[in-house]
Amino acid sequence: MKSILWTLLGLLVMGLVGFAFTGSVAVGGGMALVNAALGFISYAIYERVWANIAWGRHV
Repeated sequence: MKSILWTLLGLLVMGLVGFAFTGSVAVGGGMALVNAALGFISYAIYERVWANIAWGRHV
């Protein structure tokens, strides 16, 4: 639930920032959705890379 609420808050903030810069709700919302999708994909890749790095682990 915590991560879902964090994502929704991020969508809201990015949508407001996009709206403030463009004056368009549609463009601001589109920017927020693209940002959320890119963030999700980037984080998934980041986690997979770190899962394969043994540095700092004591096995």
